[in-house]
Amino acid sequence: MSIIESLILGVIQGLTEFLPVSSSGHLELAKALLGSEALPKESLLVTVILHFATALSTLFLFRQDVREIILKTLSRDPSSTTFTISIILSMLPAAAIGFFFEDLIDSFFSGNITLVGLMLVVTALLLLVADRSKRSQKSLNYKDAIIIGIAQAIAILPGVSRSGATISTSVILGLDKSEAARFSFLMVVPLIFGKITKDLLSGSIFSTDIQALPLFIGFISAFISGVIACKWMIALVKKSKLTYFAFYCFLAGVSALLFL
Repeated sequence: MSIIESLILGVIQGLTEFLPVSSSGHLELAKALLGSEALPKESLLVTVILHFATALSTLFLFRQDVREIILKTLSRDPSSTTFTISIILSMLPAAAIGFFFEDLIDSFFSGNITLVGLMLVVTALLLLVADRSKRSQKSLNYKDAIIIGIAQAIAILPGVSRSGATISTSVILGLDKSEAARFSFLMVVPLIFGKITKDLLSGSIFSTDIQALPLFIGFISAFISGVIACKWMIALVKKSKLTYFAFYCFLAGVSALLFL
């Protein structure tokens, strides 16, 4: 992999991890348009490095929140304890589906453009509904956390945006929009680190001849673009500007269906 390819992959990963456009869906569309052989050969090691970078960008951006949550949880502050348990509960649906249905999930990533197109349209509808939801100051509870976690599990499907699905579900449930974005970005961090740990323990990521410099460039570009995209997304959610992404996802989905 060249430095340019790793730079581009890092930027794409950083942006699509947070913006509600479905990175997996766009990858499937790119394969259909260009052919899988036209895309860079992204190894498992590169995938791990880029996901690690975006997880760190989330922790960097919310470092004060994370520090406060940890300290208050250790001191048994009720609000922080509730938030921590909610994070754990939100992980369970996606973790369970990933563990028990790994082969089925892999089958969805085999050029099923009809599925991608339909799911992009579903993402667009979710974003539109969320953008038009009334402002609320409802606090997060355990039931909401499980429902948001189910939305995150459904977002495993190519074409469904993880951030779009979780933020939209949170807002539709009545959570404050700032709190919805904060919870959406923090809830995925443990899952990313869990997946990275699994890949490390498998040992398969070390069977690669990729040089250190492209990996470093990819990591830095994913980290920086992740911070920018995360900040941008929070501002857009607060200002109810998700409609722009809804229109984009709708056009992309319809185009995918017409392409067939």
